[in-house]
Order: sequence, then C-alpha cells, then structure tokens
Amino acid sequence: MLFQLKSYFNFLLKSQNQHGLHSPFVYDLVTKCFYNKNEHKAYKLIKDYRNNLLGNKNRISVTDFGAGSRVFRSNERPVFSIAKNAGITLHRAKLLYRLTNYLKVDTALELGTSLGIASSAIAAKKNTKLITIEGCPKTAKIAGQQFEKFDLNNIELRVNKFDAEMDALIQENQKFDLIYFDGNHQKQATLDYFNQLLPTAHNDSVFIFDDIHWSSEMEEAWEEIKKHPKVQVTIDTFQWGLVFFRKEQVKQHFNIRV
Repeated sequence: MLFQLKSYFNFLLKSQNQHGLHSPFVYDLVTKCFYNKNEHKAYKLIKDYRNNLLGNKNRISVTDFGAGSRVFRSNERPVFSIAKNAGITLHRAKLLYRLTNYLKVDTALELGTSLGIASSAIAAKKNTKLITIEGCPKTAKIAGQQFEKFDLNNIELRVNKFDAEMDALIQENQKFDLIYFDGNHQKQATLDYFNQLLPTAHNDSVFIFDDIHWSSEMEEAWEEIKKHPKVQVTIDTFQWGLVFFRKEQVKQHFNIRV
C-alpha cells in the first residue's frame, strides 16, 4: 500500500489534463472520451450487472493463477466481496465502455474475466464481439450466468489457461481492436502476454494494461512496453496503461488524470 501511495504521488507530479496536449489524437481522446460527461444508455446495463453481483451472497472457491490478492486471505470468497474489492469500479467500467465506443471497437479480447464486470462494459457496445478468457472455473461459471442473464450474446467465454488460448487465437489469425490485460499482475507474465499478442494487433489497436503501478515489477514491465519499437503512444492513467501502435504518430508518452 505504501508503494502505491508513493507511486500515485509521483504520478500526480507528472500528470496533466487536456491542457497542453500537443497531439491532436490524444487531445481528442481525452476531451471526447475520457472527460465525456454524457449519460450513455449502456451505463444502466453495466450498473445493473455490477449491482446484481454485489447482491450475491454465495461463496466460491477461487483458483488464482496471477500475483494473488492483497484483500483476501483465503481462496474461499463471497461473490459480492470479489465484485466489490477485485472487480473493476463503476467509474472505470464506464470509461472502458466509452473507450470501446469512441474507438469503434468491433473485436476485443480480455485476459482475466473474473466475474465479468469489465466484460459487460466492453460488450455493452452490442456490435462488439468480445472473447474473454478466465482460468478459474468457479468465477467463470458466475460470469457465464451473468452474461446469459443480461443477454450479452456478443461475448465468447473461454475457460482455460491464457497461454493455450493465446496460441489458439494466433493460429486462428485473429486481429483485435482492443485487448484488456487484467489477469496476472506480474512483470514477466505481463511482458510475455504483450509480446505473444503483438501479432493480433493492427495499426489502430489499443492494448489496456490494468494495475501498471501494482508493484515495482509491474512498473518495470510498463517501462519496457513503452520502449518497444512498435509502440508509438502510451497513456498512463495510474490505474491503466494504454498502448497505441499508430505508425503515423510521433512516439510520445502521456500521464493523464481521469
């Protein structure tokens, strides 16, 4: 916790809002998407989906393949508590929807479904086809039930280890407009996933990495990703790191408060 507080303080010192952004692409993204105050119809679906989970008192046994939890001491966890403490917040779920909508995302991939709150935000744009991968069968089962309950028929849920599914996606020559990385907050795994999924990106794709300031190792992974020759523009929002590959852009890195 102390590490994250220090990281956040450093982020605030370097961060900016829309003022002084000299990249037209990033300026438009920040003003028209990040800071968009409109009440989108899709917000109701996302809110209802999340609230439904917050009312679920059932307990499940979670299989954790990532860096583990800072909140839970046991793998036996109530569903509402996972949704509250480990799930994406409503604020960020709305932003994820706005990004999907603003960037006109048709195909998306998510590593780490959990209970599917972020999935619902992406798939709230109904013509977006989302493939989401979850390693834990119990959380995936809850997510699958939620997708049916909320008629999210544009989501394909794959229950498997990430590596196997990523290999399959590459074999299928899949291309994604958006990839949301939220399944393993460890340096090497993050870098491996990034490199493994690079062939699925195109010029206008965006990669979104969750919890880039989770630990010093995750910050190191983020710095390495920023330096990759195929990466042109990055945006650090503290919680997320957004990566763009747009060859027409000058290589630039931004820290934006959202």
